[in-house]
Amino acid sequence: MNMESLSTLTEEKTAFLDKQRILADYKLVMISRHASLTVRKEVFMGKAKFGIYGDGKELAQVAMARYFEPGDFRSGYYRDQTMMFAMGELGLQEYFAQLYAHTDVDAEPASAGRLMNGHFATRSLNPDGTWKNLMEIKNSTADISPTAAQMPKLLGLAYASKLYRENPKLHGLKTFSNKGREVAWGTIGNASTAEGMFFETFNAGGVLQVPMVISVWDDDYGISVTNEYQVTKASISKALEGFRRNQNEKGYEILVVKGWDYEELVRVYGKAAKLAREAHVPVLVHVVEMTQPQGHSTSGSHERYKNKERLAWEAAFDCVVKFREYILTNQIASKKELDRIDESAKQLVKENKDKAWKAFTSTIKKELDEAVALIRELATHCACSEELNQLAQDLVQTLNPIRMDVIGTVRKALLLVRNEPQEIKASLQDWYKLQQRLNNERYSSHQYSESAENARAIAPQPAVYDPDAAMVDGREILKACFDAMLSRDPRVFAIGEDVGLIGDVNQAFAGLQAKHGELRVTDTGIREVSIIGQGIGTALRGLRPITEIQYLDYLIYALMTLSDDLACLHYRTKGGQKAPLIIRTRGHRLEGVWHSGSPIGMIVNSLRGILVCVPRNMTQAAGMYNTLLEADEPALLIEVLNGYRLKEKMPANIGEFKVALGVPEILREGEDVTIVTYGAMCRIVMSAAQQLEEIGISVEVIDVQTLVPFDLQGVISRSIQKTNRVIFADEDVPGGASAFMMQQVIEEQNAYFYLDSKPITLSAREHRPAYSSDGDYFSKPSVDDVVDNVYQLMHEANPNRFPPIY
Repeated sequence: MNMESLSTLTEEKTAFLDKQRILADYKLVMISRHASLTVRKEVFMGKAKFGIYGDGKELAQVAMARYFEPGDFRSGYYRDQTMMFAMGELGLQEYFAQLYAHTDVDAEPASAGRLMNGHFATRSLNPDGTWKNLMEIKNSTADISPTAAQMPKLLGLAYASKLYRENPKLHGLKTFSNKGREVAWGTIGNASTAEGMFFETFNAGGVLQVPMVISVWDDDYGISVTNEYQVTKASISKALEGFRRNQNEKGYEILVVKGWDYEELVRVYGKAAKLAREAHVPVLVHVVEMTQPQGHSTSGSHERYKNKERLAWEAAFDCVVKFREYILTNQIASKKELDRIDESAKQLVKENKDKAWKAFTSTIKKELDEAVALIRELATHCACSEELNQLAQDLVQTLNPIRMDVIGTVRKALLLVRNEPQEIKASLQDWYKLQQRLNNERYSSHQYSESAENARAIAPQPAVYDPDAAMVDGREILKACFDAMLSRDPRVFAIGEDVGLIGDVNQAFAGLQAKHGELRVTDTGIREVSIIGQGIGTALRGLRPITEIQYLDYLIYALMTLSDDLACLHYRTKGGQKAPLIIRTRGHRLEGVWHSGSPIGMIVNSLRGILVCVPRNMTQAAGMYNTLLEADEPALLIEVLNGYRLKEKMPANIGEFKVALGVPEILREGEDVTIVTYGAMCRIVMSAAQQLEEIGISVEVIDVQTLVPFDLQGVISRSIQKTNRVIFADEDVPGGASAFMMQQVIEEQNAYFYLDSKPITLSAREHRPAYSSDGDYFSKPSVDDVVDNVYQLMHEANPNRFPPIY
């Protein structure tokens, strides 16, 4: 070994043994441990509903946090409290505020009380929804509970560093990246590595060679199930040996370290950080021999499934115990010093817990006192005074009251006095209405963007055509639109299966990889979940990805990630994070059971929080893409599969015209029946309307254009006010998107008031479409089906003029 190497090792060893740093780490470990113990007590005292904690994982997280730099990102899970404390991005009072579900975003900045404890997040956005300087923050993406669901976006967070490093046009975005030096840190439990999302993400990370460090906290259990039932060879690092890099092949650096070995943990994480940050090598750190002293959560006891020998081993190899032994053995501090640190940590936890509880309860107590006073005042004027006073007394005596107790009591009181004069109950009613508005903001705000860049605020701009505008294939419209997007904004890139070299299966990106480069228009493997994850992670870091799911049916592969992560991201952080990802796919009329699905009801119902655009042609799609690029919300855009070769006029302002989202378009005016539809069904309905016109039935055809948002201006209701009849037509199963549209119009817009006939839904059959043109005809609504349904509606209204056909 040369002198330089020896010197480096000596410096590293000295850093390990720096007394001040080690004792600071010890204090942090003890603070976190006492926080975990306190969480369990608070739940059992009835002050919180559920508790989960990171005890047993403290030492590895302290070591890892040493190398977490401003600008880095975390995508982890609910055991990571020590890491968040060590990063300086989670305070003890904030930690307990989340346990109590404090709805004040200043008190609980991760989620404003919307997530159970242990779900961490930093705020990437200012209160107005604009980006903060992410390079000044040690960033944590908003946690989600489903196992391994944090993995897909981890890939995207790391992929962003690759793009920021390798694309010079992005180097000026200094509030988002320092030329791609940022590391994405992922954490996951050992049992969760058995999930498909972990394996898919892991594989993609190796292919892409992106700077992510994945730590597996391995305590040998997944609740009660041991590793023998979870992973091949009972070890994820052994199972993944084939991914290990070597001199000739790229892959992962795979490191194994014991969760109680302080020096080795610091050394291993130093190596992992250096490889990821400087060389963009992905790293797996398998942290073994961890423990879980309190078991999985407050929901059960691990004594039920761990034998005495295992429990004894865990007591001896608890990382807190071993860290204390290490300090004493190396004479870094005395037992008395450590006891003082332990006691001060315990006291600090108690003080912050008490502060959090006081802050949480004070607002509710104020509301409770106001409600009690109003109810008692009301009782002095009512015949039911005894019942009202009893309600007030019961509320006062409620142990650890929450907002539900207060509002529930007020509602009961208002029901009791329903027959009293208005002036007597007005004060309580006004108070209740005020609280409803406040509670709507506390619990139901920020489902969609409330910033000045929300999609609803983007002004439409009509397409402009030259007098001699060429008629081109629809795909050429999209190609010109994507070309303009890539040209004007270096943040834009597109990824997906077959998107790059051949320009997607329908040629809308043809030639654009050659023009803009492989970083901007990129092929991926067949891996829908991690394609979406790449999009989410890069969007969280200020880029504007377009991720393609090749066919609409394949969206189901990624549905969990879209629903559990992207759709609720803005809501669950109360406007603290955003990921304006554009998801591109195509669907409807292709033939075959697995290539012609239109599961729009499933999409609309599971993806609230994501805009859903259903353009009828490629010009409308292009206008929507232009709108979405200016907006700061995630969106799914479903192109009509059989429209790529249909002729459309090429707009002169292809990169500038914008379609308003949430505004239906009346394609044909009529007097007798309104038909509401979208996408591929527009051509079918328009053809049917022409046939119906020939037999004396005037049909008004409305293209909703977007399902989320849906008809913000009441266009459909006004049409029904004129025709007094409505059919909702689409290709989904019965009770799917047609039922959604009906509810929006009949209930939300109160259009039932104008109906002279019952509202009709015209959908596909409840099975998948059979193959061939005959299969399509007998499985999905045809022109003939539309004509029959409209005619039957008119027959019921005027049987003499429209006698039965069949």
